[in-house]
Amino acid sequence: MYLLYSLLLTVGFLALLPWFAIDAFRTRKYITGLSQRLGKLPAIASADLPLIWLHCVSVGETEAARPLVRALLDRFPSYRLVISTTTVTGQKIAKDAFGREAAAVFYFPIDWAWTVRRVLGTLQPAAVLIMETEVWPHLLRECRRRAIPVALINGRISLKSFGRYRMIRSFIRRVLDDFSIALMQSEQDAARIRELGMPLERILMPGNLKFDSAESSSDQTVTASLRDRFGFDQSARLIVAASTHDPEEQVVIDAFKQIKNSQPPCRPRLLIAPRHPERFGEVASLLQASGLTWSRRSATVQDEDRDCEVILLDTIGELRAAYPLADIAFVGGSIAPHGGHNTLEPAARGICVVTGPHTHNFAAITKAMLDEDAIVQLPKFATSAELAKTLHDLLSNDSLRRDIGQRASLVCDRNRGATEQTLQMIARLLDARKTVGDPISLPELSITAAK
Repeated sequence: MYLLYSLLLTVGFLALLPWFAIDAFRTRKYITGLSQRLGKLPAIASADLPLIWLHCVSVGETEAARPLVRALLDRFPSYRLVISTTTVTGQKIAKDAFGREAAAVFYFPIDWAWTVRRVLGTLQPAAVLIMETEVWPHLLRECRRRAIPVALINGRISLKSFGRYRMIRSFIRRVLDDFSIALMQSEQDAARIRELGMPLERILMPGNLKFDSAESSSDQTVTASLRDRFGFDQSARLIVAASTHDPEEQVVIDAFKQIKNSQPPCRPRLLIAPRHPERFGEVASLLQASGLTWSRRSATVQDEDRDCEVILLDTIGELRAAYPLADIAFVGGSIAPHGGHNTLEPAARGICVVTGPHTHNFAAITKAMLDEDAIVQLPKFATSAELAKTLHDLLSNDSLRRDIGQRASLVCDRNRGATEQTLQMIARLLDARKTVGDPISLPELSITAAK
């Protein structure tokens, strides 16, 4: 089965070569870091210290790892830490956030046996920590052969992924058996990974690291820069449309035009932060055609910036700094059927959050918020008219908007603490020195076990 997996991976890579070539001349999204993806890592300062390898896929996982990285560096000063990502945006966030403290930040290798062996030979990690949803058969297999413990951290299995994994359950069971431990976000995630074949004694639920990362401080310098340049003050109410996908920007723009024309109690303004940088130009074209006054964050500063109706946040890594300025946050990927994005960053700051109907990637978080009336979720097949009505109602009722935000902040407060319990398990993995093929024995810890 591993041979078939390797063949399929190779065929897929070869089939995409023309796209990679086109990308090399356009966005460079996929070609960037190719040598690292083939296992040639950047120079890592030599030290007589063991090494921990933490892998984050993209922006969401990298942001969620912020408190964990800080805690790892504080708790294990006798270890070096290296961090890998898969995407270009994740790489930039990781370098900005951890570049000065981590021994290296690099692109994750393509999961061929030879590339994985090359990377493991260079790093020789004492442990590998994989954030959330990444299951790479060759990496896990090679780590087991070398008696390197591997932990799935903040594990999550969406309903869509679960259905796919069930189709190859016998293979997935073998792959999951190479994990030393799986620390899952919720009971549902734990139940799914258990049904796929993960041994019960290796499944624990310390909670969701995203609740801990939500309270991470933003860059106050960037917040001040945004406030000063664009004149954000109490004379207007700012709506932040975060991590948007096509066609959500058009939906948000149309909704904004409706509430602008309906004369709400205070002047509304809109900041749009598309999820993917390669779409910045596309969204700029939508704004150009909208008839609204607008400005790009990346453009030269102009006097008109202070009064424009819409700001396009066409930068990477500044969304977190924009949230403290917001009165309402619409979190995207939820009207478009992408499963939603992280609502906790604005929620933890007491900001009223609006989301669309598609939130399956954050099902447990959304349920926790809905149970406490701490989020506003649009109905299925949400339209710009429905979004406009929701935004108008919230802008027209300060106490309602603030109460929802305060309840959201309380939900975040009650669910923190996963980082500390995760660290306890990582400490055990680092202490473990088992022979190849033996499972890592789990300690008696105050962590809820999967039922």
